[in-house]
Formats: sequence, structure tokens, C-alpha cells
Amino acid sequence: MALDGLAAGLIGISASIAIGATAIAAAVAEKSIGTAAIGALVEKEESFGKGLILTVIPETLVIFGLVVAILLINLIGAH
Repeated sequence: MALDGLAAGLIGISASIAIGATAIAAAVAEKSIGTAAIGALVEKEESFGKGLILTVIPETLVIFGLVVAILLINLIGAH
């Protein structure tokens, strides 16, 4: 069963929303975490490792969004 143009387009838009929304959410989270990490680093230099780990954690959201987008795009090719 082949997907018509509308269905394939909607799946493509869904994939772009999945990656775009997660990227925006990660950016907002990293802004807050990065600001707090720099503040903590100024007061206590030993907190660099913790600050680095905490700024990397929101990037996992983007990885999940990428996986969902890839799965959605594979739906177009599967039909």
C-alpha cells in the first residue's frame, strides 16, 4: 500500500516537529543550566565536572527526537 502525497507530507512534517521541538526544549534547558553552572564555577572551581555533565544532559532530548524522526521517515519508505 503506497502512501499518497498528503500522508507522506504529514509524516515529514511530524518528523520535523519532533526534531525541532526537542531542539528548542534542549536549548531552553541548556540556557538555564549553563547560567547556573557558570555561577557555581565562579564560586567553587571544583564544580566544573558536575556543571559539564549537567549541561550535556539536555542533549539527550535531541537524540530522542532524532530517533523518533528517523522512525517516522522510515514509515514513508516502508509503504
